Parts: sequence; C-alpha cells; structure tokens
Amino acid sequence: MDKEELKENTDKSTPDEDELNTQATENHNEDQDSEDKNLESEKKEKEDEKLSPEEELESLKDKLARTFAEMENQRRRFEKEKEDAYEYGGYSFAKEALNLLDNLERSKAVLESDEKLKNTDALKKIVEHLDIINNDMLSIFKKNNIEPVKSINEKLDPNLHQAMLEIEDESKEPGTIVQEIQKGFMMKDRLLRPALVAVSKKIVKEEQKEDKKDEKNQ
Repeated sequence: MDKEELKENTDKSTPDEDELNTQATENHNEDQDSEDKNLESEKKEKEDEKLSPEEELESLKDKLARTFAEMENQRRRFEKEKEDAYEYGGYSFAKEALNLLDNLERSKAVLESDEKLKNTDALKKIVEHLDIINNDMLSIFKKNNIEPVKSINEKLDPNLHQAMLEIEDESKEPGTIVQEIQKGFMMKDRLLRPALVAVSKKIVKEEQKEDKKDEKNQ
C-alpha cells in the first residue's frame, strides 16, 4: 500500500470518529441536563415541604414535651429501683436465714421426743437456750420488718398460707387453720414464704363414708 492509499483510508475514517465524538458529547450533555432537572425537582419538593414558623414551633414543642416525658419516666424508674434496693435489698438473705429458725425448731422437737432426755434438767436447760436463740432471731427479724404470718385460728388465705392437710374438727369452721407445720414470714408487704398449715374440715360420719365407698364401687 503506497502513501496515497494510506492517506485516503485515513481521510475516510476521520468523519466517523468525529461523528462518534459528537454523539458522546451530546449524550453527556443530556445526562447532565437530566441530573440538573432532578436536583431542581428535589429542591422544589423540599421547599414545598418546608413548614411555616408556627408549624415549626408546634413541632418543637411536641418534641420537647416528648423528651421531658421520657426523662420523667426514666427518673421514676430509677427512684423505684433505688427504693426496692433499699427496702428489699436483704430479701434473699432473709429468705435463706429462715432455715436457721427451722433447724432450731427441728432440733428442739427431736430433743423433746428423746425418751432418755425427757423430764431431765439437761433437756430443760438445752430447750431454754434454744428458745433464747429463737427469740433473739425473731427480734432481729422484726427490727428489719420481717415478721411471722398469722396462722392459727385464721381463715386459710392462699396468698399467705399453703394447706398441707385437712383435720376433722367440728369446733372450727371448715377452712380454719388448726395447725402450723412451718411458719410463714412477710418482709414488709412482700411474702418471704407461705406458712404450711393444716385446716379444719367437717367430721364425716361413718354412714356417709360407707355411702361414698358404695358410690365408688358402683
């Protein structure tokens, strides 16, 4: 290929390249115009959404009221948690300490039922010391607002008592507590543990018992 043919080919390709460059420039300009229009549209929408001074003031008042309400709720929660920690901080310890009273009462019952120790001076002295310790512990509990639940001759209260058995007793109304198996305790207005009790029930006559047996057998 000589120089003249190469020049002719070069001259022929030039217009196509110019056309492509022109097209690319036009496309770029169109894209830029489209972006500018979108920005203007968004700006206009924001301006349209802009609140009036009165509306902005009401919005700020509402946000401020919500913030103060949340702060007040947090303050109340903190105060409640602080009061509970102060009032019932020893709740778990007190509940565990009740086992000491139980063990004292069990020890006393075992010693009093021992045939070898019955009616001896040694037993009397031991029981006296156990009673002193028991009363001292109850006194300490009372100073810390821990007191026994009333049970004997009281009506059964599911919130305070747990019935373990029924005892026939015509002298008491049904559901009356006639025996305390284990003492219950309160810490202020909170139950440490319920009292385990026995409640009275009406005496069932032999005839009624037989009738019930017959009904079951049928």
